This record gives sequence, C-alpha cells and structure tokens, in this order.
Amino acid sequence: MHIAWLGKKSPFCGNVTYGREVTNALLERGHRVSFLHFAQEETSETLTPGRPDCPEVMLPFLFKSTIYTIPTPKSSKVLAESLAKLKPDLVHASLTLSPLDFRLPEICEDLQIPLIATFHPPFDSKLRNLSSSTQFLTYQLYAPFLAHYDRVIVFSHLQRNLLLKLGVPGRRLAIIPNGVDESRYSPGPSLIKQTYGASRLFVYLGRIAPEKNVESLLKAWKHSEMGAGSKLLIVGDGLLKPTLQPSFGEDLGIHWLGFIADEQTRIQILRGADAFILPSLVEGLSLSLLEAMACGTACLATDAGADGEVIEKGAGIVLNTQGVTTQLKTLLPVLRDHPEITELLGRKARVRVLERYTFGANIEALENLYQEVLNYHLIPVSP
Repeated sequence: MHIAWLGKKSPFCGNVTYGREVTNALLERGHRVSFLHFAQEETSETLTPGRPDCPEVMLPFLFKSTIYTIPTPKSSKVLAESLAKLKPDLVHASLTLSPLDFRLPEICEDLQIPLIATFHPPFDSKLRNLSSSTQFLTYQLYAPFLAHYDRVIVFSHLQRNLLLKLGVPGRRLAIIPNGVDESRYSPGPSLIKQTYGASRLFVYLGRIAPEKNVESLLKAWKHSEMGAGSKLLIVGDGLLKPTLQPSFGEDLGIHWLGFIADEQTRIQILRGADAFILPSLVEGLSLSLLEAMACGTACLATDAGADGEVIEKGAGIVLNTQGVTTQLKTLLPVLRDHPEITELLGRKARVRVLERYTFGANIEALENLYQEVLNYHLIPVSP
C-alpha cells in the first residue's frame, strides 16, 4: 500500500526517531511511503538523509522545536494539494503538536483518504507537578479533534485510559507501543568501563530539559558519595546543560558526553552500563528506556507516562516522580554495592522487551491496523 507519512525530520527528538524507524521498516516490507514534513525548501533542511525510494514533500513553517511547530498560513493548502497529487491509500500522521493537526481530519475527509495518527506527547496521569499539569492541557486540547481521526495510536493502556476519560471513543484508539530492534540492541561486550576507568557505571540518556528532571539525579549522585570507581555518564544536550554541567563535573565522577548521533556508540554505552536511570516528570514511552532494557541493563525510571508500566512487576525499579532525589540517594549505593541486583534486573528487563516491545511485533501490528482501516473504508455505505 501507499502511505503518506506526516511527521518531523528535525530538530532531533523522539518523533524524529519514530518516523525514521517506522517508515524505513515499511519500505523494507514493500510498501510505498511518501514523507511529508516541515522544512524550508530553499535550505533543503534535514537532519536525517532522505531515501530515493521515499519522496519528500516540504511543508512551510514559521517556527519549530522539539515540542511544537507553527506552520505558515499556506501550509494546509500545500498539504492538501500534495495529498491530492500523491493519492495515497492512507495518511499516517505522527502528530507534531501544530495547528495543522486540527485541520488534518477535514483535509483527509475532503480527499476521502483514511487518516491515522500517532499521539505521543508525554504525560503523567496523576498530575503531581506543573509539568504534568501542562501536558494534561495538551491532552484536553487535542481530545475533541482526535475523535475525528479514523484511528489514534497510543503507546500504553494508561494513555488510552486518559484519552477515554477526555471523551475520545474507545473504537478510535489502538495501543501499539514503541518497539526496539532486539537484534541490534542486545547484551554484548563493551569497553566503555575501561574508557572511563569505572568499576560501576550508571547512565542517563536523553534531553537535558526541565521535564526530564536530570537535576534530581545529579543531586542524588553528589550526596551519595559514590566513590572514585563509580561513574555517571550524561548522554544528551538541552536547555539546562550549560546551567548544570559546571556544578556537577568530573570531580564527582560525572562525565557529560553531549548528544551522540552514532548508534553503535550509544549501544556500547548501554551494554557497558550497570544501570540506566530516567528521572522524568512526564514521559510518553521512552525509547531510550526500551533500548537500555534490550541491552540487558538494569533500569530505574519514574512512573511518569507509560514508563512505570514498562518496568512494572520486577522488570526494573519504579520511582515516584515526587522525591526522586531522596529515592535515588537510597538506591544508588545499593546498586553500586550489589552487582547481583543489577545483573538480575538486567536479565528481567531483556525478557520484558522480548515479550512486549520488539520492533517487528510493532510493525506487524501497524500493518494490521492499516489493513483494518482500509477494509472499513471499502465497505459501501447504505443510502
């Protein structure tokens, strides 16, 4: 089938990774894919190279960030004309949190093209902090419009239940979680500990942004006095890095590696880590968490978003989003001193990924959903 994918190629975020991985898999399975994304045509802007078998359509914009996008007034016209010309079997929108998301159902209805969305803004259903309250407003804003999509893909039961409470019909919602390639992300040898002279290695991988709550991890590390043999690698960039890095440096065993684009390097880091820590205040379903679990790394994550659901019942250690520093001050020394605990948690994490979160199962579920929606649209409507 021919899928018109509407998503992002920059700036780098989970939406970018999701779009790249899924569209590449669809192409490899013999589908046609056209990629529509916000970019300035005159600059040929892209952070991820295109494929010759995946034509691109660039939609004009005024502003875009990792969180939201502001299109130009003519972007909806460009989108409608492009879809009319491409004539895809369906449109799959990995929603970019832009006003264009609200126009999509009307555009696709006029063109009689089925419309599927992936809705993956971070959330915390318990509304325990300002970040979660802000994200809840996003869900409230989107819910009436999501009801007009043919299907809306969410990543977890928690996210589905939240949208149900906000009035999105259950028949519109499909749970297809993030998936990870378990053959690429797998346990294996790594020299990363030797590189940093570590006897015990802890890792955070993600954006350095307020909602990621990295400062709580750094404070817990500092107060735990982990010792010279324990190292903490902070992998990623973001708004708060220049503020935090000067106060939490190598004298504390903390190494700031910045954003690492090379996948094999990230895999080596995860394979060599004793524990992966994700202290977020809000989340969707963290792909970095799944990648760490697939590598057999013990994982600690807050119960924000779907992450607690991923590691529940022994596949990791679930933290409460309130009091993260206090919880980690207790747990970090325990994980440092008891390698048998991290080894057991790592094995259980790998098993959990194989049971629920493989990328192959994700794509098969997506193909089945596409076919279900297409079959529904082929059914004649009685006069």
